[in-house]
Amino acid sequence: MSDIQSKIEQERQKAREACQSSGSESSECAVAWDTVEELQAEAAHQRSKAAPKNSLEQYCDDNPEAAECRVYDN
Repeated sequence: MSDIQSKIEQERQKAREACQSSGSESSECAVAWDTVEELQAEAAHQRSKAAPKNSLEQYCDDNPEAAECRVYDN
C-alpha cells in the first residue's frame, strides 16, 4: 500500500509543477490532477477490498431481511 501512496505523492508534485509552468487553467494541469485522482481512487478501492467483513456484515449479507440488518431512513 505504501507503494501507491508514494506514487500518489510523486504525481501530486508533478501536477503542482505542471500547473505552475502551464497555468491552472491549462489542459496539462487538468490531466495531471486527473492522474492523481485516479491513483487515489485505486488506493481507496484497494483499502476497501482489504478490509474483511465482520460477523454482523457477513450475517446481513446472507440475511438482509433480519431485524438486526434493518436500515432506517430518517
